[in-house]
Amino acid sequence: MLSIEQFNRPVDQGRVSAFLILLDHSFEMFLKAAIIHLNGNIWEKDKPQTIGFDKCVRLGLSEPKFLSEEQALTLQTINGLRDAAQHHILEISEEQLYLHAQAGITLFKDILKNIFKIDLTSRLPARVLPISTVAPTDVSMLFDVKIEEIKKLLVPGRRKRTEAYARLRPLAILDATIRGEKLQPSIRDLGMMGKQIIEGKSWEEIFPGVASIQFTIDGASPSISLHITKKEGVPVQLVPEGTPGASVIAVKRVNELSFYSLGHKELAKHVGLNSPQLTAVKRYIDLNSRPDCCKEITIGKSKFYRYSQNAIPIIKKTLEEKPIEMIWEEYRPRRRRADLK
Repeated sequence: MLSIEQFNRPVDQGRVSAFLILLDHSFEMFLKAAIIHLNGNIWEKDKPQTIGFDKCVRLGLSEPKFLSEEQALTLQTINGLRDAAQHHILEISEEQLYLHAQAGITLFKDILKNIFKIDLTSRLPARVLPISTVAPTDVSMLFDVKIEEIKKLLVPGRRKRTEAYARLRPLAILDATIRGEKLQPSIRDLGMMGKQIIEGKSWEEIFPGVASIQFTIDGASPSISLHITKKEGVPVQLVPEGTPGASVIAVKRVNELSFYSLGHKELAKHVGLNSPQLTAVKRYIDLNSRPDCCKEITIGKSKFYRYSQNAIPIIKKTLEEKPIEMIWEEYRPRRRRADLK
């Protein structure tokens, strides 16, 4: 209740830090309550104190299991931003803060219902929700806008580098926590990201962790629910306990050849095309430029384009919208190219 109150307060001074610290603390206490309720143990072995935030999340994913991997991601992102608010200066956009606020309240509501069989609306008025006049629903749109703002600040001669880094930090923290890294980004890290932005790299390349998740919304105000969900085909792995500088779970493509499991010919068979026809379709939809579908992988001294399972439904939908004969007429290969590998 206090975290929501801080989020909705009209005064900005201390608002972001107070909201994140209170929300993070409430979740640690709430997770411990859930573990006890499920007959688990919250005491450190041979120590006089209870377990910390990360151990609570780890237990929630194992025994007694009451968290999904995606719920753990929500908790990690809140905890990572809380660390920045507690130990650093955090300048986070209102849009990004709202996403974490709404996702946090949704998760609190879900655990309360699933574990304790209590409906949050029975304890709070329906009007008690994070309120924002600039609430985004699409993380892609949010990052597009913020990266463009940061790029303008980094233009030579503007002397806005400190402000740019301050805006870049919460984006970097979100990406790092999703990828299982607990360390806060250094000035050098932010500088490297800023350089990539100036060079024109897409935010998906700079922040691969964020590119692997999405925010999904159910319902409408006042019963809106917002969840962090991983994109189809992207695995989540449990990070071994005790790994230095690591969180509990990480969204990672552990083996690129396992994720990009299809060669050109195999992909052609899956979509019912011959090899030259697939080449035409790939050119038509520029498939090789989509990092979730295609990656150039080096094996020995040779380079090959490999494709993920995500490419299959995209190609099939394309063929439903436009016949292969029409695509072939305009995009058929004139000679054998590297993309046939």
